[in-house]
This record gives sequence, C-alpha cells and structure tokens, in this order.
Amino acid sequence: MHLGELDYHLPPGQIAQRPLSQREASRLLLLDRTSGVFEDRTFAQFANLLRGDELLILNNARVIPARLFGRRAGVHSQPASRATRSEHLAGRVEVFLTRQIGAATWEALVRPGRKMHVGERVLFGDGELEGEVIARGELGLRTLRFVSNDSRTLNEHFERLGHVPLPPYIDRADESADRERYQTVFAKRPGAIAAPTAGLHFSNEILQRIRERGVEVCELTLDVGLGTFQPIHSETLEGHVMHAESYEIPPETAERIQAARNVGRPIIAVGTTVVRALEDAALRAAEAGSKKLVLEGKADARLFIVPGFRFRVVGGLLTNFHLPRSTLLALVCAFAGREQTLAAYRHAVEAGYRFYSYGDCMLIR
Repeated sequence: MHLGELDYHLPPGQIAQRPLSQREASRLLLLDRTSGVFEDRTFAQFANLLRGDELLILNNARVIPARLFGRRAGVHSQPASRATRSEHLAGRVEVFLTRQIGAATWEALVRPGRKMHVGERVLFGDGELEGEVIARGELGLRTLRFVSNDSRTLNEHFERLGHVPLPPYIDRADESADRERYQTVFAKRPGAIAAPTAGLHFSNEILQRIRERGVEVCELTLDVGLGTFQPIHSETLEGHVMHAESYEIPPETAERIQAARNVGRPIIAVGTTVVRALEDAALRAAEAGSKKLVLEGKADARLFIVPGFRFRVVGGLLTNFHLPRSTLLALVCAFAGREQTLAAYRHAVEAGYRFYSYGDCMLIR
C-alpha cells in the first residue's frame, strides 16, 4: 500500500495545542464500520452509546518526564592527549528517553546526536544525575547508563529534572498543568514516553457511569514508545519496520477477554496501543497453538497493523484522530476500512473537530 493513500488535509489551526478545561468535554465522532455512517456526538455521552455488556480495556501506562536537558562533560577512559580537549565540551544536550532496557540503562534519542560518541558523559541539574553513552543504535538511538551522584534514585531524578514529552505538533514548551493533563486518570505503571491519548477523555465520573451501565472494565500496560510515533520513511507500508514496544497483559485481563469472547460480548479497545497489545498477544497465541484467545504476561509488540489485517480480538475502538501517513492511521484504516475512515476524517475537518493528542475522538464499532 502506497503511503499517499493515507493522506488527508488538515488546517494547522485544528491541531489542539492545549486540553479542554474538562476531560469529558471532547467531541466524539461515532462511526459504524459496517455501513460507513457517522454521527456527531460528545464524549460525555460515551456511556450511553454502549450496549451495557461490553468489555472495555484500558492502557494504564503512566507517562514519565522523558525529556532531559544536560551538558556535555567529556569522555571516560580516554588517552591523556584527548582529555584536555573534551573537558571543554560543555554544550547543551537534549536526551529523550525512549525505552528502558535495564535497571539504569535506557535507549534514548540524543541531540546533537552526531557529536555524542560512545564514552561521552552528560551531566544533568547541578551534576546530581549523570549519563554515559555506552552504545550507538539505529535510527539515531543511543544507549545511556545513568548514575545518581547523590542519595536520590534515578526515577526521583527523572521526575524532578525531566520535562513532559509533548509531541512535536504541540508548538509550545511543556507547562506544569501538562504533568496532570497529559496523563490518564487511571495511569499507574510508569514507563511510557507518550500518553495513550484515547484515555485522556475519561474522568473518574465517566468511568463510574460506564460501570453503572453494566460495562466491565479491565486494564493492560503498553509502554508507548517509538513504535507508536516513529514516522514511516518508506514509500510503501510494506517497507516500514516497527520499533518494539513492551507490554504486559495480566492473567485476570486475559481471563476476562476469554470469558467475553466465549459469550459473544463486544471487546472495546481504548486506544490503538491497546489494539496493538491485544492483537499481538492473540497472534502469539495462535502461532503457539494455544487454546487461549490471548497470551498473558510480558512481551514486545512488533506488530504493524495495516489494511488487510485480520483482527482476532478487538470489536470496537475508541481512538483520537491521527497524523496523515502514520502507522496509527494505518491501524484505524485496517479496522474501519480506508475509504470510510478517510471520509470520517474529512467530515471531522469540515466540522471543526480538534485533532491529535489533546484533541477529540472517534468511537468505531
């Protein structure tokens, strides 16, 4: 499939730069994927749009303050002839944590990346946190080992020194309010570098109303990383390789999914990250010859869902509006059909919907 088939026009003014004052005040576009019919609603009506017997699955990943700003501090274990020169390398460095791979080790995007070689150190704050580049990877990634130079833990340093990793289409610096609003009300497990944005619309009151309708709610964790937001650089979808994202499906969630499927209850994913975790776990179950619909436990999702994909688990999807030519739009087109999805997007543009992370949403079923 050519990348141009996932394109649409969006006026820049419709890219939401800040959240609404109330989470549930967002608009909701309801799309029937069988008929292609769509209706304008609001997210405050979400509970009443459900039948009442659904299984709703949330991503409880918690966003970490993944953007760190530091200064270069030279190279470890280098010849004396180079030591003096590197002591003067005190330029500003941005480190964007992308995935934790060890207790003190992270993959990260580093700017300026070309000048940061293996052995280079970066100091953060007043030097209380230190990182060392220990490996170079693909796509400009570096592996850094962090050390705390005082009594605080690494996570405490990240929370204190880090910035909220707002997406690049939000054209402003992060603010104190983003620490709360770029986080779902059910976020529990830290590790994501971006919010599972479909969940941002939920308030505790909305969740209570959903449960009162008889809807069952359960959770999984997918640490949103580069796999979700990495641009497609090839001209065709087939040429794109997804970056792995870690996820975990608790045994209780796997059991509830199986029970819902056994009696024909709809399974609704809140967000594309939930879809990716569920369908990856279902594919692994099928490949293993398991009788389970999804495999519980931890795994890395490398699944790239494109039109033509056969969904094994998900029967409904709540999702925000996504960038043109993106892996997320490809997933939505795979679920709802490309022509129907793009028709709904065109309507959303014409009707003045707000787009992307802090924007409005769609319910597709």
